[in-house]
Amino acid sequence: MKLAVLTSGGDSAGMNAVVRAVVKAGIIRGCETWVVREGYEGLVRGNGDDHKAEKPAIATHKEVHLKDESFVQNLRFGDGELLRDGTSDYTSGRSLKGRYIVRVGWDDVRGWFGVGGTLCGTARSAAFRTPEGRLAAAYNLIKEGIDALVVCGGDGSLTGADVFRAEWPSLVSQLRESGKISEDLANTYGHLKIVGLVGSIDNDMSMTDMTIGAPTALHRICESIDNIESTAFSHSRAFVVEVMGRHCGWLALLAGVSAGADFIFIPERPPEEDSWEDAMCKMIQRHRELGKRTTIVIVAEGAHDKNLQPIRADAIKDVLSDRLGLDTRVTCLGHTQRGGRPCAYDRILPTLQGVEAVEALLEATPETPSYMIGVQESKITRVPLMEAVAMTHSVSKAIGEKDFDKAMSLRDPEFHESLEGFYATSQVHPEPRLPHSQRMRVGIMHVGAPAGGMNAATRAVVRYCIAQGHRPFAVHNGFVGLLDDSVHQLSWLGVDNWMTRGGSELGTNRKLPDIDLGLVAAKFQQYNFHALIMIGGFEAFSSLDILEQGRKHYPAFNIPIVHLPATISNNVPMTEFSLGSDTSLNALVDACDAIKQSASASRNRVFVVETQGGKCGYLATMGALATGACIVYTPERGMNLNMLRDDVKYLKKRYGLDVKGKSEGRIVMRSEESSSVYTTKMITDMFKEEGGKLFDSRSASLGHTLQGGIPSPLDRARAVRLALKCVAFIEREHVALLRQSDGPRVAPPESAAVITIQGSSVKWVPVQEMKEHADMVNRRGKSEPWANVRSLIEALVARPQILGEREKESKDGIQGKS
Repeated sequence: MKLAVLTSGGDSAGMNAVVRAVVKAGIIRGCETWVVREGYEGLVRGNGDDHKAEKPAIATHKEVHLKDESFVQNLRFGDGELLRDGTSDYTSGRSLKGRYIVRVGWDDVRGWFGVGGTLCGTARSAAFRTPEGRLAAAYNLIKEGIDALVVCGGDGSLTGADVFRAEWPSLVSQLRESGKISEDLANTYGHLKIVGLVGSIDNDMSMTDMTIGAPTALHRICESIDNIESTAFSHSRAFVVEVMGRHCGWLALLAGVSAGADFIFIPERPPEEDSWEDAMCKMIQRHRELGKRTTIVIVAEGAHDKNLQPIRADAIKDVLSDRLGLDTRVTCLGHTQRGGRPCAYDRILPTLQGVEAVEALLEATPETPSYMIGVQESKITRVPLMEAVAMTHSVSKAIGEKDFDKAMSLRDPEFHESLEGFYATSQVHPEPRLPHSQRMRVGIMHVGAPAGGMNAATRAVVRYCIAQGHRPFAVHNGFVGLLDDSVHQLSWLGVDNWMTRGGSELGTNRKLPDIDLGLVAAKFQQYNFHALIMIGGFEAFSSLDILEQGRKHYPAFNIPIVHLPATISNNVPMTEFSLGSDTSLNALVDACDAIKQSASASRNRVFVVETQGGKCGYLATMGALATGACIVYTPERGMNLNMLRDDVKYLKKRYGLDVKGKSEGRIVMRSEESSSVYTTKMITDMFKEEGGKLFDSRSASLGHTLQGGIPSPLDRARAVRLALKCVAFIEREHVALLRQSDGPRVAPPESAAVITIQGSSVKWVPVQEMKEHADMVNRRGKSEPWANVRSLIEALVARPQILGEREKESKDGIQGKS
């Protein structure tokens, strides 16, 4: 199969990762791979007749002997630097001018996925919308022998792809009748295989939880708002921030949640009041009366009132200035939202989707529909492309018909929960919502190592508790602080700026309650806690187990107790994500990008990068996938001499294949507790010794820098969503306990639980049930959903081909994704 990949419509971070993954996965599966420059416009223009296919430049180092010659033949075609640099031609005569459908090899796309935008170029093609343009596009594909197409773009681009495929038989027939192609070619290329991937910063496509580019755009927005917040606080100003989103308010909503905004305007849910001005001023006035110095209002570019009248940033500014007397400024972030390096999620997700796209093409038949590759419940999925597009259009239609409830129902459940979370943490209620008998004194504690999102979760708990009528108490420095009476009540305004703060404002340590369980119980009684929320990692899980078992001896523990997982190691069993893991991955990606620059500048350097993570290899594994590391060592797999011997063999062969003087810097990722014998220094020294003249070696231990600074937007948004569910949980369990009238109240086992993310669902797991799935010795789960990613990492660096392993192992590796 010959496959081509093109990026169309607007650019978004992660598109280059898609191209890289498609090219590599295609070559591994024995395909010829091509890229189409300038999207559909390049497909229409094609290649001039004077441009002939050129043979790839292949390394000829004597020490390189590969069994898999097909991989060597697909190693490079010399166009990678032309595409990456945008120079279009070399003084030596090689040029991309007049060539829009370009064959690429393995090394031509190296380093692409760390670059924003799309190196292939993109354009909105008017010509492709015409029958004549699509006929020219069909001819250009057949002329180059291409029979499969991967399209990465928005709903318009994917609609165009499906139309192109539906018309393909008639287009081939027209070309045959006009004599442009022969009967043999018409028979050979009678079926075009197409698959689509959604590249859109708006996250506006239905039937997928996330679109490529949306997480990075959210990063850019939150970075800008975090900076704006500083000057807003200094001058006690109000800022109106306009973000993209014509028909989808995902960016405005998640930015509002993640940045702690005061008010938001989104297309799907305009203010219900007749006057949006009154609704906004009422909420902001309450915030100012409490003493809040800053005001942030976020408006999506497609925002409107309930009568579909547009709400503009300048109009909001005038209302805040005239009615509230606030010194107000407007900031339109514009195309800065598209730019910058992709975040970790926008490298991992497109890689997995690109690999799946190739598999879908290989399995496609004339009877199968055109598929869109999406993600649902954290799994890569295939859905009928036009079904997803139709559902996406139905959202816009519902908004146009003022059926906002239907528009909200067509968004994924997390969208609705995020909106509820925003109002729960931003509104100030004059009176508590719960009757006095149901109000609680809630203890909040951080346990274990600090992680990004801990403070955001605490802020959400505090504000929701106050709205309900509960009294939230901060327990500083974990159980040690409880024993030292470091406890005080938190206020709505006191946690206002905690959303963007990394680390732990409450203080935390690894001490468990069994340091003095009896005294801990006495302190529970002293402060009359009706519920406890622990935010932390494996230590918090262990503490929950100790407290639950202690109920039989200490009645004070017969209260609802919950654990909200927050750890960069992501080692809490039965949950796919812990707060802080995304922040840590982004810190790892940033560090490795800088390290890789140094390694590449030195031309022949391997960096052994040591990560944190304890006995759990999540951070090293997903970090290796996000940074393009060629080798990863984890505690789950361990290390041995045979493995190291093969790794040296792989690196020597791989460097032997590089163009002389242009070797790529490479990264080896090692989790800190992969082995007590084969240390980072030992591996570095071994690579340096064995590399000889081919490559050098250095090491970098990232240490506590991986705990991150400012939490990532995804960690902040998850923190709010999970924190509110924790409060709702303890409220239900507290009411159930109040119904026990006979004798001392006894909390049931399910009232001591861990909140987990499993797919797109949030589930409560009682601590005793979770223990069955936990490896208590190694402090991790017995099985992990990301465990098979290592085989994909090896496949994407062509380890089986370079080491001459069996073809089946290569296929298994490329399909072994999570």
